[in-house]
Amino acid sequence: MAAPALRPLADAPPPAPVNQNRPALGGPWNSAIDTLARTLWGEARDQPVRSIEAVASVVLNRVAISTARQGCWWGDGIVSVCRHPGQFPCWDQDRAGRAVLLALKPGDPVFDTCLRIARRATAGVLPDPTNGATHYHAATKYPPWAANQLPTAEIGTTLFYRIEP
Repeated sequence: MAAPALRPLADAPPPAPVNQNRPALGGPWNSAIDTLARTLWGEARDQPVRSIEAVASVVLNRVAISTARQGCWWGDGIVSVCRHPGQFPCWDQDRAGRAVLLALKPGDPVFDTCLRIARRATAGVLPDPTNGATHYHAATKYPPWAANQLPTAEIGTTLFYRIEP
């Protein structure tokens, strides 16, 4: 039996042009991956990759706790957890730089890294270097909620904690 004839590459349709005005993944602006990537960029863009992965783990740990408890005050999915008022300051309405966060497009090297991490995180293949952390802060700060808490991890210049809601 003869092998099927292959279509010459020259006859293949050209790839569709990328619309740089659409969300990072071409889906809804508030898609989980897009929102998580923007959160990672907003919270950890100046940190090493391992720290960005750790922030992604914090978001996923909160989602997991909320799912197990059938709801939680900090949200019930990636989008609501990331955008819950007061939880991830990059989303605060009055935050300097929020317009830049909202205008990010693929092609920005750090945002592209955040997109890759967000895709891995939402696919469930990103290891959690925080040991289940739900909160974090810069090691140079000491927020009141961290009093009497033991860190679960220290990654870069960030301390991570698991605090049950």
